[in-house]
Amino acid sequence: MAEVTVLPADTYTVINKTVLKEQDRKIITMLYQPIIGYVATSLYFTLIDDLDQREMMSEDLTHHHLMSTMQLKLDQIVIARKKLEGVGLLKSYYKKDHVNNFVYLIYSPMSASDFLNHPILNVVLYNNLGKKEYTKLVDYFKMPRVNLKDYEDITVSFNDVFSSVSGNSYIENNDLVKEEVGKIHLSERIDFSLLISSIPSKMVSPRCFNQETRDLINALSYTYNIDDLEMQGLVRNSINEKGLVDKMELRKSCQNFYQFENNGKLPTLIYSKQPEYLKSPEGDHSKWAKMVYTFESVTPYDFLRSKYKTGEPSLRDLKLIESLLADLKMNPGVVNVLIAYVLKINNQKLSKNYVETIAGQWKRLNVETVEEAMRVSEREHKKLRKQFEQKNAPSKQVVRKGKEETLPDWFDKNLENEEMTEEEQKELEQILNSISS
Repeated sequence: MAEVTVLPADTYTVINKTVLKEQDRKIITMLYQPIIGYVATSLYFTLIDDLDQREMMSEDLTHHHLMSTMQLKLDQIVIARKKLEGVGLLKSYYKKDHVNNFVYLIYSPMSASDFLNHPILNVVLYNNLGKKEYTKLVDYFKMPRVNLKDYEDITVSFNDVFSSVSGNSYIENNDLVKEEVGKIHLSERIDFSLLISSIPSKMVSPRCFNQETRDLINALSYTYNIDDLEMQGLVRNSINEKGLVDKMELRKSCQNFYQFENNGKLPTLIYSKQPEYLKSPEGDHSKWAKMVYTFESVTPYDFLRSKYKTGEPSLRDLKLIESLLADLKMNPGVVNVLIAYVLKINNQKLSKNYVETIAGQWKRLNVETVEEAMRVSEREHKKLRKQFEQKNAPSKQVVRKGKEETLPDWFDKNLENEEMTEEEQKELEQILNSISS
């Protein structure tokens, strides 16, 4: 699907597809916000505020209205909108015209129970909050347990209270307002024709691989990074006596498999890649573009691992990278640039204070893409070097001894105009293959 450019003059209409309750607002701020961030949460509530008095539909508004209301740049609003789409809170439609028009459909959040049992959202929330905060959240949404063992159920039925009325037929009412929850869409990772053919037909019921089960298998494959072959065995071992997939058993099997493969750890964000909507367009063959593509195409874990001559990254370095992703909510591609930058200018050392200082600055500058990270690192480094030279340039000439400062490759402006040679192209492909293998 091609990227649609949004301009400030483009109009939009908000349509409410659901009924929002007060509890929904708590669910969004407490459960969704740690994943999508404050800006996306604010956009959701701003679009709701655009609705008419009946909270059904807004008038035609411009995106400049959103920019003024939220005091944000349009590209920040577009990124926030896509986050809402990703978690199922919003659906967007587009019509091209002399002034383009967008329609935004608002949906309710999942219930707390569905969210905290979702195979993807549950894990991401845990990683973003940490065990202590996550446990507090779960406790908040837990139902109190009341022991009714010594009580008798005296609830009456409908016909005990009301008598039947004859002569009136059933009247069907369509298109009434009702609560609707948007679905989370995930690209299919599992080859289900291969998976189904690998399991003897006598073992499974015709209803075994319905859409709900397929969605769960696909989501677990994404969450725990399980490929087709590994998933076949896990699914087969989760089939119960009725020939259906025992969903709880499959969840446990996938989690146990992941922990076995990763020394008891649960999945973390260091194994995620730069989101698709934040990647640069393809087609540019310059050295700069290839470097951008490299940062965007690998996980922070794999990128850091590629910097080690032998063995795995140290636990200290992994925890530092995890904190950038989970605590500061930095994007994976941006973290890759930060790793490369600090290692290059700091003698191959990832100093925690140094890394966190730069990371904090990039967050304040709202750096979200790889190209932004590369350009801001170059700009800030030049500023610091200029300040250093002015401070150390008194009346007497200062001569700096020692090795010349080593800078990252992207500080070379010629990279944007130079195309890669065939030899350089092969070298980059080898690096990417070794990282992703």
